[in-house]
Amino acid sequence: MRATIFAPATAPGRAAVTIVRISGPQAEGAIVALAGVPPPPPRRATHATFRDPADGTELDRGLLLWFPGPRSYTGEDLAELHLHGGRAVRASMIEALAGLPGLRPAEPGEFTRRAFENGKLDLTGVEAIADLVDAETRAQQRQALRQMEGALGRLIEDWRGRLVTCLAHLEASLDFPDEGLPPDLAGRVAGEIADLASAIAGRLDDAGVGERLREGLSIAILGPPNAGKSSLLNALARRDAAIVSERAGTTRDVIEVHLDLDGFPVCLADTAGLREAGEAIEEEGVRRARARAAGADLKLLLFDAAAWPHLDPATLALVDDDSLVLLNKVDLRPLAPDVTVAGRLALAVSVRTGEGMTAFLHVMSRAVARRLIGAGDAVITRVRHRQALEDCRSCLDRSLAAPLPELMAEDVRLAVRALGRITGRVDVEELLDVIFRDFCIGK
Repeated sequence: MRATIFAPATAPGRAAVTIVRISGPQAEGAIVALAGVPPPPPRRATHATFRDPADGTELDRGLLLWFPGPRSYTGEDLAELHLHGGRAVRASMIEALAGLPGLRPAEPGEFTRRAFENGKLDLTGVEAIADLVDAETRAQQRQALRQMEGALGRLIEDWRGRLVTCLAHLEASLDFPDEGLPPDLAGRVAGEIADLASAIAGRLDDAGVGERLREGLSIAILGPPNAGKSSLLNALARRDAAIVSERAGTTRDVIEVHLDLDGFPVCLADTAGLREAGEAIEEEGVRRARARAAGADLKLLLFDAAAWPHLDPATLALVDDDSLVLLNKVDLRPLAPDVTVAGRLALAVSVRTGEGMTAFLHVMSRAVARRLIGAGDAVITRVRHRQALEDCRSCLDRSLAAPLPELMAEDVRLAVRALGRITGRVDVEELLDVIFRDFCIGK
C-alpha cells in the first residue's frame, strides 16, 4: 500500500492559523485516531478536538476538512487540519502524525507530484503552481493563473492530438495498404503537418515574453563615471542599494535590484562607469558592464547634462531601439525639453531633486509593458518548453522532407514525444485507438 504523507501547508513561524495536510490511503484512519470521529461530510469544515493517539492528550481544537479521492488536490483521500498557529501546536501535531502506522512526512513537492501522477495536473500546471507561489507582481500572478488554468497545456494537447492523428494515418497506410484507405491521405497528412509546423514556429517567435515575465525583465543602467547611475538605482529602489560617491570608479561590480514596476517584474542593474580603466579591478567592472549591456532587455543610458553636447562616445555607441537616453543633473545645467541624442529624444531628469522623474518612469513603464505584453494566454514560460517545441518543429520539418513514408512516420512520432515532454503525457496506445476509430480496420 502506498504511504500516506503529511506536512504543514503553511509557512513556519508564529501565526493565527496553521494548516496540516494528510494525503493517502490512511488519511481516514488518521482522522479517526486524532479526532475520535469518522471523517465529516466532504468539503465541509467541522469543529473537532484533536488528541494524541498515544496517550489521549489534547493537542488543539480546530477545524477538520475531508476531501475524499479522487475529488481532491492529490486525487487521493486528503484531510486538512486547521489549527492554531503556535509553534508548540504545530510541532505536537506533526509528532502525533509521525507516530501513526503507515504515515510519513511528505517530501518537498510531493503533494503536487501525486496530483500529477493521479492525472489532476499536467506538468505545465505543476510549474504554474510553483510560479504562482513565487509570483511577486500582478503580471506574474496573472500569467501563472492562466497557465494553471490550462492555457498552455490545452494548446499543447491540441497540437499533440492532431499529430497523433497524423501518425495514426501514416501507420495505417504503412501497415494496412490494402484496406481501401483514401488515395489523398498522404497529401492531407503532409498539409496538416505543415500547418502545425507553422503554428509552432509562430508560437516560438514570441521574443521570449513568457520567460521574461516569469524571471523579470533585465534593465541595465549604463553611462560614464559620475553620471548618477548609482543615484538613479537608489532612487528607483527607494533605498541605498548602491554606494554613491563623487569619486569616479566607485562601482566595480554589477549591483542588482528587483522591482515591481506597475505590476511588471524588472531586474535593475547598476554597472561600472564606461571609461578606460586605470587598474585591473575597475577593468573587470567595465567588462561586466559591457556584458550586461549586451544581455539587457532594456538599457538606461545616463549622461551628465553638464557634458552636453559633447557626450561620452562609449555610451553613445550603445544607443539603439532597446535603450532610453537620460540627461541627468538638469538642476545644475538646464536643457531644452526637446534635446535629441543619436536621433532619439532624451529624457531630462534630476535624480537629486526629482525633476523629470515622473515622466521618465512613465516612459520606462511603457517600454517594459511593450516587451511583456502581447503573447496571448498560452505563453512559453520555461526553457524546457521552448526546447521541446524547437525539437518538435525540427522533427516536423524533417518529416516533410523525408524520402520514405517510414521515415516520415518516425519523425512525426518523435515530434509527438517532444510535445508530450511539455505536459508529461505520452501515450503510444492512443495510436491504436485512432487507427480503429478512423478506419475501422478488420471489419
